[in-house]
Amino acid sequence: MRYFAGLDVSIECTSVCIVDGDGRVVREAKVASDPAALVAALTAVKLGFERIGLEAGPLLQWLYTGLAEAGLPVICIDARHLRAALTAQPNKSDRNDARGIAQMIWVGLYKAVHVKTQQSQERRMLLTGRKLLLEKLRDVDNDLRGIPQRTK
Repeated sequence: MRYFAGLDVSIECTSVCIVDGDGRVVREAKVASDPAALVAALTAVKLGFERIGLEAGPLLQWLYTGLAEAGLPVICIDARHLRAALTAQPNKSDRNDARGIAQMIWVGLYKAVHVKTQQSQERRMLLTGRKLLLEKLRDVDNDLRGIPQRTK
């Protein structure tokens, strides 16, 4: 049977909801927002996941990388698209959001987002720092040129 999981990530804990191929909830849990804890919780149930949905957010890179390296079929979902779909729910909670994400993953009603690699993010950071330094160097050079020279 096919299984799908939805993860609603918060700073300290993540709500996990697992649904089967018929859309029925198989398991719900709260797990620490740590890649190792999530991998342990998802592999402990010994189900063959087809897709695992994760909302784009501040912890995305860290959690996505950890889940992908463990061989889990994780997909990052666009936060605005997800928010629009989850506003139809009457009660807003982490548990209900995880359930909604799992249902969206099961039905295929999601918009996947590309997650940049760690190397790509590090290069971007270095290029941004280089650009800042060059701009500051230019500003200092222009200020020094503007100071009048004293003649003897």
